[in-house]
Amino acid sequence: MRKIGVLFGLENTFPGALVDTINSMEIDDIQAEFVQVGGVQAEASSGYSVIVDRISHDVPFYRSFLKQATLNGAHVINNPFWWSADDKFFNYSLALRLGVATPRTVLLPHKSHPPQITERALRNLQYPLDWQSIFEFVGFPAFLKPHDGGGWRNVSHIHTPDEFFAAYDQTGNLCMMLQSAIDYDAYFRCFVVGHSEVRIMPYDPRLPHEQRYLQTPLSYDKKVLKRIEKDALTLCKALGYDLNTVEFAVANGVPYAIDFMNPAPDADLHSIGKENFDWIVDAVAHLAVRKARLAGKTHTHMRWSSLLAAANKAANKKAPKAKPEPAPKKAVKRAAKKEK
Repeated sequence: MRKIGVLFGLENTFPGALVDTINSMEIDDIQAEFVQVGGVQAEASSGYSVIVDRISHDVPFYRSFLKQATLNGAHVINNPFWWSADDKFFNYSLALRLGVATPRTVLLPHKSHPPQITERALRNLQYPLDWQSIFEFVGFPAFLKPHDGGGWRNVSHIHTPDEFFAAYDQTGNLCMMLQSAIDYDAYFRCFVVGHSEVRIMPYDPRLPHEQRYLQTPLSYDKKVLKRIEKDALTLCKALGYDLNTVEFAVANGVPYAIDFMNPAPDADLHSIGKENFDWIVDAVAHLAVRKARLAGKTHTHMRWSSLLAAANKAANKKAPKAKPEPAPKKAVKRAAKKEK
């Protein structure tokens, strides 16, 4: 029996619906359930062919367990190694190289030293920063936000240098970014599943959380929507995420990717609405089943496996060679140029 496990936290609607949907398919050798995990032995199998991860970003024990489960053959949605290595500033830089438009963004040093770090340890850090050139590049209004945050935590909307410094002084040892605000005429959030399926949803980040998904028909310029779909797929293929949400702010016909590091995206019935909920449950259920069917038939390539080459030489000879993920099609020209 190939088991699909769902690992989750406070959410109530999505995990149960996902398990029920998979089991309702009545596939002879596949069963879904909530993950059960206690003390984890280093050499033990997790017992799951696939694990859908909804919570490890908040629980270090779960994250380490999922890495070990991956090493022992489980396919985790999403890959805990890629997720652990990612940050939003890297993602913006990657997007630009792929031809996806993003707002002008600058990574900033910590306002306060990280714990146990002294000024002597930061002798490579420019001081004082050339704030004028940073402000001229980004422009105002702008957003000050963590380089790897989520859920709009520690985000400030900035209109002047004085507002910036007032907000920046409160960020402590968080690593922050300053990013230009897009004066958009439309905003969309996209579910992206399995590097192939995209659901574009009207979305308003200015509204209270439970009201942001606008329950209105999708109606906008078809060329723009097509580019949104293409850019969303390009980003998720490059990042390696099986499940993600990508947000776009559209201004003057150009969709700017605003946020696309959401490997455990909101999928609650009460916030995303029934039609979106039914879509995401069905899409993830079918993705998990496809991955479960491939269990044991594919070899997962670990980039750090060369460190273990001597110990694993015999085993590696027997394993089929991993094929790299297909590269995105030829990227379009950059949509954002550096300002002088």
